[in-house]
Amino acid sequence: MTEITAQDMVRLLTESAGDLAFSGDAEDVLDLTFEDLGCDSLALLETTARIQQDYGVELPDDLATQLATPRSLMEAINGTPAKAC
Repeated sequence: MTEITAQDMVRLLTESAGDLAFSGDAEDVLDLTFEDLGCDSLALLETTARIQQDYGVELPDDLATQLATPRSLMEAINGTPAKAC
């Protein structure tokens, strides 16, 4: 499985939530809360749907909405095996 990088995570969040309330290096964004970035629960669900579609990794919706930062979401995704197509 290809691991999702910081750049991938920021791109996916931006595509799902629109412009993030932060400009800077992708690594710096990882430790800000989703709330601080302007991401609501709908944006997170859209992000996890895109991750499932693009990377074959499915996270339970309740887990995705309990995670507080992009880093925690990225670590959960990278620790979950991809489903075979």
